[in-house]
Amino acid sequence: MDIAQTEQLVVSALEDIKAKDILVIDSSRLSALFERVVIATGDSNRQTRSLAHHVADKAREAGLEVIGIEGEGTGEWVLVDLGSIVIHIMQPAVRSHYNLEELWSATPTRPSRPGSAAARAA
Repeated sequence: MDIAQTEQLVVSALEDIKAKDILVIDSSRLSALFERVVIATGDSNRQTRSLAHHVADKAREAGLEVIGIEGEGTGEWVLVDLGSIVIHIMQPAVRSHYNLEELWSATPTRPSRPGSAAARAA
């Protein structure tokens, strides 16, 4: 299954259980660890856990390996790792606080001091 098909499977699974504000970010240029970050919102601990399990179940049915699921204890932020795609399912307050959209969508900027070591490396 290619990345586009995997991405569609994840988004469909999230939509099945009414995830809100689903966002897919192409992280292939930002990290060699995975190609996509998917961020979605669930209204309650129960919904975030259900969304995570539904995504994992659909991935397994499609023959994908689920590397791990983290955060089920509290259900405020549940992460599903599919290797090439990492899915973050959060409650609204947690999503707003951590603002992963900005973190993963940000483009690298050069330091303001041209003579710094970081500027020379860029």
